[in-house]
Amino acid sequence: MKHTIQDIRFYRALSSISKPIADSTHTISKIAFYVLELVTDSGVRGQGYLLSFHYSPNAVGGAFRDLCRFVSERSYSVFESPRIRAEWDMESEYFGNTGINNCVMAALSTALWDAAGRALDVPVWKLFGVCHKKIPVYGSGGWLSYSLPELIEEVTDYKKRGFSAVKIKVGSGSVQNDLERLIKCREALGPDVKIMMDANQGLTVPEALELACQAKSVGICWFEEPISRQDYQGYEFIRHNCGISIAMGEREYDTEGLKQLIARNAIDLWQPDIVRLGGVEAWKASASLAEAYGLPVLPHYYKDYDVPLLCSVRYPYGAESFDWIDGIIDNSMRIEEGFAYPRQGAGWGFYFKEDCLELIH
Repeated sequence: MKHTIQDIRFYRALSSISKPIADSTHTISKIAFYVLELVTDSGVRGQGYLLSFHYSPNAVGGAFRDLCRFVSERSYSVFESPRIRAEWDMESEYFGNTGINNCVMAALSTALWDAAGRALDVPVWKLFGVCHKKIPVYGSGGWLSYSLPELIEEVTDYKKRGFSAVKIKVGSGSVQNDLERLIKCREALGPDVKIMMDANQGLTVPEALELACQAKSVGICWFEEPISRQDYQGYEFIRHNCGISIAMGEREYDTEGLKQLIARNAIDLWQPDIVRLGGVEAWKASASLAEAYGLPVLPHYYKDYDVPLLCSVRYPYGAESFDWIDGIIDNSMRIEEGFAYPRQGAGWGFYFKEDCLELIH
């Protein structure tokens, strides 16, 4: 049986815990997603999703409509993900193969792999070969919009739930304020929980260096996106002078930035975003490049895909954990004592609940 795609559609979904949040560069009004679903001639159903927040709904919706029409007009099997990607790239090249067209392709890519795994009755993580059966995970959040009591409540809740590492946002506009928040978190968590900090590209080189040097006394494990992602010389300078590991990659739409940072010895941890990169194959390719240079892989946000994929990676540093989709899917990921475990069911092992999906025509 070919498992040809017979129907394809997309939905919007809103997190059950949606609320306004902010980091150093963005104010986010809601936590929302797009979910792409395909059905094969054999009745197999596959889903893939992307995090959209409130951004560009008309543009994203238009790209999904274009992609769904593109797939519907052809006869594709769910086992042809690389071919579909190549032909979609040719179709969308006029306006560039990064950005929104790449992101909607990623939702299709993850849906294809979901359907392929379900057609074979195998979890996706077993299709790539297994190096690991559990992956270190850290609790993420620490938003700058939080009051200090809200921040402490979140990080201590992660500790109570068995997480051994948390990430805090910095870049508030005051290095001293950022440092004070980190110190208060350390006091609340004690010495045994790792703390990381993320500036979301919101600092200058001098600010980043000042914060990193002062934060060393707090025991910061790594520093994410301290400055603009394209300031490769700045990353080189910070890494060679701050004494804290540098993580970067979540805003990259291809591997060019990674190549630049490797050439300058300016990165310690590679953070691929499966949606921005364009899907499973692109994520795997970037992880392979990082591994070739001894860089551990520490993906951005999508633990539902990242944990299974990290099980096939030699150097999986860890995965990022949010609870945002847990209330709107039928099978939350198992997380215990600081480790996440890939789901045992076929495909990615979960579906979005039907009553949480709003069909987009």
